[in-house]
Amino acid sequence: MAKAAKGDEPIQALLKEDRKFPPPKDFVKRALVKSESVYREAARNPVRFWEQRAKELTWFKPWTKALEWKPPYAKWFLGGKLNVAYNCLDRHVQGPHRTKAALIWEGEPGDTRTLTYWDLYREVQRFAAALKRHGVRKGDRITIYMPMVPEVAIAMLACARIGAAHSVIFGGFSPESVRDRIHDADSALVITADGGYRRGSTVPLKKNTDEALKECPGVTTVIVLKRTGEPVNMQHGRDIWWDEFVKGVEPKCPAEPMDSEDLLYLLYTSGSTGKP
Repeated sequence: MAKAAKGDEPIQALLKEDRKFPPPKDFVKRALVKSESVYREAARNPVRFWEQRAKELTWFKPWTKALEWKPPYAKWFLGGKLNVAYNCLDRHVQGPHRTKAALIWEGEPGDTRTLTYWDLYREVQRFAAALKRHGVRKGDRITIYMPMVPEVAIAMLACARIGAAHSVIFGGFSPESVRDRIHDADSALVITADGGYRRGSTVPLKKNTDEALKECPGVTTVIVLKRTGEPVNMQHGRDIWWDEFVKGVEPKCPAEPMDSEDLLYLLYTSGSTGKP
């Protein structure tokens, strides 16, 4: 509710919250950022601030210039080479985080899974190696249309590992949205599932994908994860189950050195007409 405005008087909310809730001391002690001085540091010299943050990552090749700013275009860390998947996984499995939980997941039906950094590292390498065995190369575009399962993270990190850009589509979107995003990404490979659980019912992801692909002749491969167990149509020569796709693949796949300005993923703005 709000107070009625009179003339040019601005509308004022009746409920105003001005209480403060300081974090527990133990939480502050373990936090990466412990002081508001970080804001002053960033304001004094933004480029130097981000260079210091970037040094916390692992780079295959250091950058030669932190920022090239030609409005409205900006390029960061020119000449630098790194890999997102390497920074998410490899550097952690080399230390004490190796056996710590990297992903703790609970599905809507109540099923659970916990993957350590080492577990996730191996699964990402296996799927990345399977993608390369299938012919996926650096610069390719892959569309991911899946439910909220650990394999989403595995697929995204695997794409990043080999330098293939990924476009993630929300599992609640229609076949028409899937079709449009496949065209935008110019994908030849789609990763989906038989279905997904959402708000007490199931979403027919594979069926939606099949409908979308009626107008996507460029898609030659569809990888399907078994999630709900519902029967789906598998098109011979195009569709393959996730388990079959990775069968017999060794979990070994070096991370591709990527330029700091290389495309990592396509992200849409909110709204039905959003474009990358």
